[in-house]
Amino acid sequence: MDYEIKYKPSYSMLVVKLEPNESVTAEAGAMTYMQPSIEVKTRKREKSLLGTIGLTLLGRQSFFVNDYEAKGKSGEVAFVAAPVGDIEILEVKPNQGYIIQSASYIASTQSVDLDMKWQGFTKGLFGQGLFMLKAKGEGNLFINTFGAIDKHTLAADQTLIVDNFHLVAFSDTCDYKVRKFGGLKSTILGGEGLVTEIKGPGDVYIQTKNLREFVEWLWTLLGPRVNSRAR
Repeated sequence: MDYEIKYKPSYSMLVVKLEPNESVTAEAGAMTYMQPSIEVKTRKREKSLLGTIGLTLLGRQSFFVNDYEAKGKSGEVAFVAAPVGDIEILEVKPNQGYIIQSASYIASTQSVDLDMKWQGFTKGLFGQGLFMLKAKGEGNLFINTFGAIDKHTLAADQTLIVDNFHLVAFSDTCDYKVRKFGGLKSTILGGEGLVTEIKGPGDVYIQTKNLREFVEWLWTLLGPRVNSRAR
């Protein structure tokens, strides 16, 4: 499958060029344009209804995804994500998968499977509205970020502590644990909340902007106007 990521790093768009019978799966609502030779089929994300519901409720991903396949001749289809930021490709291998923030998924090849990360991770983030998925199988996985992508490659003896709202993805070869930022006082007053301590070997992908903080900043501008009109 041939692809190009255009307009990096702030307004990235993924353009996929499919040969006849090639296909790519994308998050619902991600498509920006496609050529007439592309056929679209909508399906449940998981093979089982229970798996789809679980991925939707816990992973905050769409109940349905779209499969785009070139029929008869080659064709082009393009995808973008809602946040203003970058798009990166991760190569998923049988012995190397990734744990990704659910909101960062944009598209993948057919042989990549998305599943909920077992409860050891989701429990740590429950209540913050942030959920992680596990990508496994073999193929290409495309992720999007809010802001630029900051990649760190950790050796086996290296550890990185990442704010959870800046964490995009990391290799499943890494060990990790979710913990509070400092003590209880730091967690409440420091503005960090929960962090993830990640130990190599593997890669860690971080987004330079924090969507939660951006929304809070935006509300400082819009809030007074909204409140004044509500009176």
